[in-house]
Amino acid sequence: MGTEAKRRQPRWLLYGYCLYLALPIYWLATMALQSNQDIVGDLEIVPSRLTLANFAEIVGNPVWYSAFGHSLSYVILNTLISVTVALPAAYAFSRYRFVGDKHLFFWLLTNRMAPPAVFLLPFFQLYSAIGLFDTPLAVALAHCLFTVPLAVWILEGFMSGVPRSLDEMARIDGHGLGYFFFRLFLPNIRGGIAVTVFFCFMFSWVELLLARTLTGSETKPIVVVMTRTVSASGLDWGVLAAAGLLTILPGVAVVWFVRRDLVKGFALGRV
Repeated sequence: MGTEAKRRQPRWLLYGYCLYLALPIYWLATMALQSNQDIVGDLEIVPSRLTLANFAEIVGNPVWYSAFGHSLSYVILNTLISVTVALPAAYAFSRYRFVGDKHLFFWLLTNRMAPPAVFLLPFFQLYSAIGLFDTPLAVALAHCLFTVPLAVWILEGFMSGVPRSLDEMARIDGHGLGYFFFRLFLPNIRGGIAVTVFFCFMFSWVELLLARTLTGSETKPIVVVMTRTVSASGLDWGVLAAAGLLTILPGVAVVWFVRRDLVKGFALGRV
């Protein structure tokens, strides 16, 4: 009986921790379904009066739904660029040895260690000079400075775990590098690609400093619109809560689509 109780204890601790993590999301959902008067009124664990007016404001206001579109555009663009660039780079680090390879690999990681504020001024001046300022491509390329090194580091760990005998067998069978890489090698690291997509998407989706500095009135992302909504004149708590709740959905969708490979990737990779 004592052994069974010890086995149940970690389970209850896990349930309690999950409940603790879900509490802010629940509170955000209750605020999104209430009016401002009810939010600032008496405390209610379960709201007595619910409304969808806050979500209707976001769906019907072009400032809000265009901000969601801008965010998704540069986040998806950044993820595609990062994974496309990182795959051949990680393969080179995994399969070949060349002069300075370890130093170059470490240098990539040092870019990831630097705070985004360090690169604000260079990016702002460069993009203003070449006409990329206030475009989704500007934010996507700026985020690549941080997501590409992370993607290379993750993928290199997965690729190093694939036996080199697979490369030798492909050469013996007469397969070229392109056929081997896309048809034989990449399916073996699907979990690593899923983990890479997850981290690239999440970094770009929640990053605020570069997105706020490199965008203006034309391509303001959702995180910028939410922060600029806060002013001394007051807060529309319900609309902000509804927007915050909707920003969780893209991340949930990414995890849902890559959930199987993601779990395998976390279990086998270096992350």
